[in-house]
Amino acid sequence: MKKIFFSVALVVVSAVLFAQDKEDEDKGFKKENLFTGGSVTLSFFNGSTIIGANPIFGYKLADFVDAGIVTNFISTSQRDYLEFDDKVKQTVYGGGVFTRLYPVNFLFLQGQFEHNFINLKYTPASSSYLPYKETKDVNSFLVGGGYCQGRQPGSNTFYYVAILFDVIKNENSPYVNVAVDPNTNRTSVRAAPLIRAGFNIGLFEGRNRGR
Repeated sequence: MKKIFFSVALVVVSAVLFAQDKEDEDKGFKKENLFTGGSVTLSFFNGSTIIGANPIFGYKLADFVDAGIVTNFISTSQRDYLEFDDKVKQTVYGGGVFTRLYPVNFLFLQGQFEHNFINLKYTPASSSYLPYKETKDVNSFLVGGGYCQGRQPGSNTFYYVAILFDVIKNENSPYVNVAVDPNTNRTSVRAAPLIRAGFNIGLFEGRNRGR
């Protein structure tokens, strides 16, 4: 897993450095490259439900590279966690950084590192387990890709949808499905497919729009 993390990180850093080299002829901060927007999160996977919102703020480093920051608020519920018909509810809030690479105008690859704080409540279905509450914090590294519609040269305004997976797969992550084998008491962790859809909204585009 560490090899995957460092490999993806190396690709992202290399792409950013290459983008900066491509901009050498026209250096300097450009306010028309700023963008905002955000997405909603929706995932259903083996008894798990994830619903959330993710505002973003970023900057277009080059025509094929975007980078920025993201904030999170996510509500998660899961049934059959330790026993049949029990329930775990989580409230997640935090933030992170992301990079998108556009190999073609309408497709992108995305890497996103997040640090989230989690408030968890467990409700058992029987007297076999005790209810409990807990607060945690955890790192996630989301990797995936997506499709965008309306993205044009000179404009940062478009609609997008992405599918991401948490490659760290920490059992406390809000983006995984955790199951416990009652016979061996072993825990298995699987990355749940995370679907994010939203809008990129260009700021200060003005006359540069459409160029």
